[in-house]
Amino acid sequence: MSSNFTVESCPVETSDGIKLHTRIFKSKEEIKDNLVIVLVHPYSVLGGCQGLLKGIASGLASEGYRAVTFDMRGAGKSTGRASLTGFQEIKDVVAVCKWVCENLSADRILLVGSSAGAPISGSAVDEVEQVVGYVSLGYPFGLMASILFGRHQKAILQSPKPKLFVMGTRDGFTSVNQLNNKLSSAAGRVETHLIEGVSHFQMEGPDYDAQMVNLILKFIASL
Repeated sequence: MSSNFTVESCPVETSDGIKLHTRIFKSKEEIKDNLVIVLVHPYSVLGGCQGLLKGIASGLASEGYRAVTFDMRGAGKSTGRASLTGFQEIKDVVAVCKWVCENLSADRILLVGSSAGAPISGSAVDEVEQVVGYVSLGYPFGLMASILFGRHQKAILQSPKPKLFVMGTRDGFTSVNQLNNKLSSAAGRVETHLIEGVSHFQMEGPDYDAQMVNLILKFIASL
């Protein structure tokens, strides 16, 4: 069956000389608008790579949007080494967003982060003027995860930009209470969407890609 979107690969260079393997998914039909969705993959140290976001990117492209995935440093075909806390990777997200603005003539970007990609992309939200909103898929707010990613939290919680947090109610890294407590102090417009009875890694799986696409589309329509 032929798909109604195309995928192109291109290299993007970061401010510190890392080359990121990047893919652009776009519809063969009319492009909906000048908003581009940049997707940030789960934890590189545990094998996270852009391939995990292919289903969501394909779904968004099929709906007429341009979606961009990339391997962060040290993952997939990108150069460099992954960092434990994801702080070096903020440069990767910023570089891809800047490349998107310059090469895809986008003047609006939606950042979507999955699992550890959520804190990393959350730290980049206010670093790029063209980012107009943020979607977190399974932000690891829990105590153990906060040892690694806790220093990222302040950036997204203080950002005035609209935010959507999607999480399974059986997420092993963050309880619903922990999520609500963290978001109670967040600035700007904050929405949550809980998926009943679903664990962290289940939600990351392909069975939930279509649901993630629908939630992202709904959020875009509200921006």
